Amino acid sequence: YSKEEFKEQVELHNKKIRQLFNFKPKVFRNTELVYNNDIAGFIGKMGYKGILAEGADHILQWRSPNFVYKPKGLDSIKLLLKNYRLSDDIAFRFSEKSWEEFPLTAPKYAQWINKINGNGNVVNLFMDYETFGEHQWEDKGIFEFLRHLPQEILNHPAVAELDFPHYVSWADIERDLSAWLGNKMQQEAISQVYSLEPHVKLSKNPALLDEWRKLQTSDHFYYMCTKWFNDGDVHKYFNPYDSPYEAFITYMNILNDFRIKANKLGELKVVE
Repeated sequence: YSKEEFKEQVELHNKKIRQLFNFKPKVFRNTELVYNNDIAGFIGKMGYKGILAEGADHILQWRSPNFVYKPKGLDSIKLLLKNYRLSDDIAFRFSEKSWEEFPLTAPKYAQWINKINGNGNVVNLFMDYETFGEHQWEDKGIFEFLRHLPQEILNHPAVAELDFPHYVSWADIERDLSAWLGNKMQQEAISQVYSLEPHVKLSKNPALLDEWRKLQTSDHFYYMCTKWFNDGDVHKYFNPYDSPYEAFITYMNILNDFRIKANKLGELKVVE
């Protein structure tokens, strides 16, 4: 929707990382692992040496996520793919008593990873911070699992080019953008908020810009998702709204309030 705004937000994040950790990031991870060839090229031009993406089956086909790849037509950046099966074993199945592998212990998990030796160079485990203490509570033993895993693991160049012509994410069974852009409500909401970009940036008002950027948070559009099938529990888990339609109406009302406030401040010109 806006490469300029995307770049500015990445640079703001880099600045915050340098402030907090005195470190300049070299590997890029996009929101929800959203990725395609264009994003890789854009990130490569920003100086990154690596980028993370979902190891989606429909992209990999016969390949394994356990190798280092490179984006299509780009030699300057490495592509690291999530092993979603092993990642989800921790993120979602760790405390699931009906799972055939329950309980998952550190030695068992390390053995699974060790089996990849000879059939891969890396195992990329990507998951949200909310996995620890939110999806998997402390009383389920998740922190003890993590405490012992590194030692258990210790007991035990790019190989190809991958083409991502379409956007891929780590969301839902489709692993695409449909969780945020799959229906008309979501498409309308995100189009409306991005239509304000030139007006907000011309205002040179830091508070207004910050508020507008908060309106771009992906969760706003995620709450409007109408997919209630295999992924329904995931979509409902953190959703504060009773329905996606309520989420849409609430968001559009807030967006309209933002327009009115900005117009009163004289910051936005001809915003209807």
